[in-house]
Amino acid sequence: MSVTVEKDGHVLLIGIDRPAKRNAWNLEVIQAVADAYEWLGTDDEVRVGVVFGHGDHFSAGLDLAEVLPAVHAEGPSALAGSGPYDPFGLWAPPVPKPVVLAVQGIAFTLSIELALASDIVVAADDVRFRQLEIGRGIMPFGGATLRAPAQLGWGNAMRFLLTAEEFGAAEALRIGLVQEVVPAGEQLARATALAQLIAAQAPLGVYGTLASARVACRNEAAAVEHLRTVIPTLTASEDAAEGVLSFVERRDARFTGR
Repeated sequence: MSVTVEKDGHVLLIGIDRPAKRNAWNLEVIQAVADAYEWLGTDDEVRVGVVFGHGDHFSAGLDLAEVLPAVHAEGPSALAGSGPYDPFGLWAPPVPKPVVLAVQGIAFTLSIELALASDIVVAADDVRFRQLEIGRGIMPFGGATLRAPAQLGWGNAMRFLLTAEEFGAAEALRIGLVQEVVPAGEQLARATALAQLIAAQAPLGVYGTLASARVACRNEAAAVEHLRTVIPTLTASEDAAEGVLSFVERRDARFTGR
């Protein structure tokens, strides 16, 4: 299985398990994560989710060669899978329970967007973040363009969105992308401990607090609709085709703006 799901008392542990591919998300992973979020959202015994990556890395991002054609055919909602809750909280409602994210090693593209959609993020001190879609001829469509400016500050967001530069745990902590940094190898245990602490509180109070905070912070309808219209144009472009080819051939892309 590409995703492991384990119930530990009131906590649901969701692990991305494609270490040979640096936990890149293909269509199978996308659907399996969506299914796990459905379990999280509908099981009354489960109060908090923890999402993590097996192996040395959280995720290298999307498996573009497989996923981008689906996005072009179906639109950006292909990133959500089919289920009542979108892990990225864009193309379907967000799961109504808290999610704690544990990241380590490579945590590229969708990893940042999942962090922005999650409620608490614990990072290993070896984490390497990078939002590199513009280097592949496309743009982020899992929420980074909506949430990073609001949550991290405009300049902080534009720095990593427009340059595709890599940054580490210290910078992620400074801008507020992560809430805690721990030694590599301890991130899952710390995330689980935080989840268990949340799960020990009054569930209705927790869910109500989460819902109230989301209403206050996220008025995203217009931005989501803009993504829905602009992504098909990008995925059909020559630059997007070149971006995928350069990814497969492991070389720098040569973009023409067409």
